[in-house]
Formats: sequence, structure tokens, C-alpha cells
Amino acid sequence: MSAAARVADSTGNWVDTVAPSWSRPYLRLARFDRPIGTWLLLIPCWWSAALAAGVAHDVSRLPLFIVLFAIGSFVMRGAGCTWNDITDRDLDAMVERTRSRPIPAGQVSVRQALAFLVAQVLVGLAVLLQFNRFAVATGIASLMIVAIYPFMKRITWWPQIVLGLAFSWGALMGFAVTLGRIDAAALWLYAGSISWVIGYDTIYAHQDAEDDALIGVKSTARLFGARTRPALLSFYGLAVVLIGVALWLAGSGFPAWIGLAIFAAHLVWQTARLDISDTVLCLRVFKSNRDAGLLLFAGLLADAVMRAN
Repeated sequence: MSAAARVADSTGNWVDTVAPSWSRPYLRLARFDRPIGTWLLLIPCWWSAALAAGVAHDVSRLPLFIVLFAIGSFVMRGAGCTWNDITDRDLDAMVERTRSRPIPAGQVSVRQALAFLVAQVLVGLAVLLQFNRFAVATGIASLMIVAIYPFMKRITWWPQIVLGLAFSWGALMGFAVTLGRIDAAALWLYAGSISWVIGYDTIYAHQDAEDDALIGVKSTARLFGARTRPALLSFYGLAVVLIGVALWLAGSGFPAWIGLAIFAAHLVWQTARLDISDTVLCLRVFKSNRDAGLLLFAGLLADAVMRAN
């Protein structure tokens, strides 16, 4: 396989080496070669499901919900990335890191990408229909945010807020699925997750800050610039406080609070470690948020199991 057929910021993965040649452009469209986005979409779902199970004092359905959320996050993150690449195809062609993506590289037509998008959405709908009616309606409500997100970088310095609204939606879904309602704890968890997303996506956006400045794309990375570290401390600190309020409202026990403390320590480590001039390090620190989120989930899961017994 030629280097030109690969995506510049993702090479040497299973898509390059194992997947059939005909499928590779589509797998790259959906970012199946880069699962970090799936993890970051999934983790708020798992937080919410575990927290809601603790409120219900019932973990009997939690394993099923964990699996369904994983499948749903996998396909819907792929659908979101496909939609993003369709809308951003002209901008992607002007950025070094993204010009080799399937659409600007001519590997997939817009019509083919749209058909692939519909197929992914239908799989996601099939997963969503396994839940109660309230959860189905809650899940569908998120699609408007997903649809408008790619355009936000053209009109606001804060596209990361809209990404946070979309990527944190799972913080509401766990309560909708488990309890058939959205409690105040879910809303505080949602707000905390949004603040977390703003922080980690600012780190991610620093990879493209120079190209974004040349083509006029806006981001919090460009907005904060050299002030990124104090901005991260503010957003990460706010995330910890807001999630802490959610735990308090949900009556969480000590395992959840231990998980939150470890999560907070990880965010402090990220902020101290970051060097915005080092794009490789920015990507590494950004990806480490999967570990931070899973550490909090572990605490919430242990707490849910303890409260159910």
C-alpha cells in the first residue's frame, strides 16, 4: 500500500495492515483506525450508567447497558466523523494533517460517504431502539448538536463547547436508560463532562493551530494560545467540581469519590506535562484522557456494585 493512500496522522494501524483494500477509505472515514474518539464518546455513557445504577441500587442491567453503549458509541462516533469529513472536505484539503483523508484525497466521493453515513446511523438507531421510549427520544435529540458541530469552527472561537455538548450527551443517556428520567445529578454530570471535553479538545486542537490560523478556522487552542495551561486548570478544575456535585446529589459512596480524586490527579498531571509547541506530545496527552475517564468509571462502577449489595 502506498503512503499516499494513508492518512497522515494515522499510519501503521490495523486498517493499513489487515483490512481489505476496498474497505480502508471507509474505515478511515469512520476513524476505526483511531479508537480514542470512540472511548471519549463512550466514557460519559458509562459514567452515567454506573451512577444511575447506584441511585437505583440495582446493577442487574448494567452489563447489558455497558455493551449496548459501547456498540452505539462505536458506530455513532463513526457517523459523526463521516459527517465532519463531508462538511470539512474543503478545509481538510488545506491542512497538512488532514489533506490525506479519504474525501479530499479522492478515495471516496461525497455520495459514497453519505451512503456510508446513513448505514452507520441505521446501526446506531437499531441499538437505540433497545432502550425505553424516553431514552430513544433523548438519544435522537442529540443529533441536532452533532449536525451543527462541524460548522462552529467557522463562526465561533468556542467550537469546543459544541463538541462538549455532543460528546457529553451520554452523561444524560445512562439515567434515561436506567431510570427513565434525567435527574439533577445527570445534569451536573453532563456539565462536568462538557468542561472536561473543552479541556481535552483544546489540547487536541493545538496540533492544527498554525494551519487553522492560516485558513481562518477558530478554536480555543488559538484563543488561549500561551495561556492554555491556566485555561486548562480552570476547565479541568470546574469539571471535577461539577462531577463532584453530581456524586453528592446521587448519594455516592467512597469508591466514587476515590475515583474522582484519581481523575482529578490525572488532569493535573496532564496540565503540568503539556507543551503546546510539541504536537506529538499534545496528541499523547489528549489520548491519555481515556485513562482518566476509565479511572473515574472504575470508582463509579465499584460504588454501584457496593450500593446494590
